[in-house]
Amino acid sequence: MTIAAILQGKGRDVVQVQSTDSVLSVVTLLADRRIGCVPVVDGGQVVGIFSERDVVYRLAQQGAEALNHTVADVMTRPAITIDDQMPVIHALSLMTKRRIRHLPVVKGSDLIGLVSIGDLVKFRIDNIESEAAALRDYIQTA
Repeated sequence: MTIAAILQGKGRDVVQVQSTDSVLSVVTLLADRRIGCVPVVDGGQVVGIFSERDVVYRLAQQGAEALNHTVADVMTRPAITIDDQMPVIHALSLMTKRRIRHLPVVKGSDLIGLVSIGDLVKFRIDNIESEAAALRDYIQTA
């Protein structure tokens, strides 16, 4: 199974910001939408990712002054991206190795989705439960 299957189920709408946006405005957006990160897109290309972690690290260094900076000053770059043909298990492995929780999904240079570790784990669990149910049904009818 590939990332495309996850996007098919969850949709391809992605909240995104620009690198020139203020940290405060994006923190407000994260809180309002109850999300943990957003891809940073300039000129149609993913140039970074802005997450709760980025805010926490910068606040620890600079205090409230960090909120007056632009996203470009705080974001993680370059963003690690994947395409929609990547197998789910490979995306999980990448997240584990790189210690990240979100992956922007791109086709060419266009952002077409965003997957979280929660999306991937849920997808894997649903598939495993479905396979187990099919095996139980098979055993009961054999």
